[in-house]
Amino acid sequence: MFRLSNNLIGILNIITFLLSIPILWAGIWLSKHGASECEKFLDKPVIILGVFLMLVSLAGLIGACCGVSWLLWLYLVVMFLLIVVLFCFTIFAFVVTNKGAGEVLSNRGYKEYRLGDYSNWLQKRVNSTSNWNRIKSCLADSKVCSSFSNKFINDTAQEFYAENLSAVQSGCCKPSNDCGFTYEAPTQWTNNGTTSTNPDCTAWSNDQSVLCYNCQSCKAGLLDQVKTDWKKVAIINIVFLIVLIVVYSIGCCAFRNNRRDNAYGKYP
Repeated sequence: MFRLSNNLIGILNIITFLLSIPILWAGIWLSKHGASECEKFLDKPVIILGVFLMLVSLAGLIGACCGVSWLLWLYLVVMFLLIVVLFCFTIFAFVVTNKGAGEVLSNRGYKEYRLGDYSNWLQKRVNSTSNWNRIKSCLADSKVCSSFSNKFINDTAQEFYAENLSAVQSGCCKPSNDCGFTYEAPTQWTNNGTTSTNPDCTAWSNDQSVLCYNCQSCKAGLLDQVKTDWKKVAIINIVFLIVLIVVYSIGCCAFRNNRRDNAYGKYP
């Protein structure tokens, strides 16, 4: 007679197996039909995740329901490693996103972002030429600045200055406030011969394919968005960790049941 823990592990792994199917399908679909390199960049991680979930859930299902102790042992080892990795990543995410915040400006609804305010580890990631070229391509593909321009195209200068812009919009789609450029349109500004030492002032271009994508403020704006997203992920990870620890504990009970039942010959 199966123990309750074996049944619970079996049910949980059936659910996980069913979830792995659409994840795997989504990865395969992205690899074949992705509209841009940014979308296709996600295909391999998604496929790997789908295959991983499928194999682990099968190991847990067969191990718990068929009394295959070595499979259940393997399942528990993978679960333990996953718990350790998630725990380390959660701590790491809180540490690297602990620094950095937008600078509040007087008479402005948006903030300005400085690359030096963020953690050194994050700075190194965006200062890598190969990384940043790929990120710029993704920003262009997502049309973040063209949609920004269309949204605020009818704003006067004062109306635009009062807008609550996102970190990426503020950092990548307009020049720094230090430059003192004259507003013409959301992505069109007149250089009045600024004397600012901010290198972003010379990096800015009204060319819609350039704008401030090469600016330090754009990198900082992206990092601020990454910081916000990572903190959300870290909080979700904490909840997921609690669930994993509960499942791992149930799995340990099922493994103990398997060993006891195999010792008494209760499984055929």
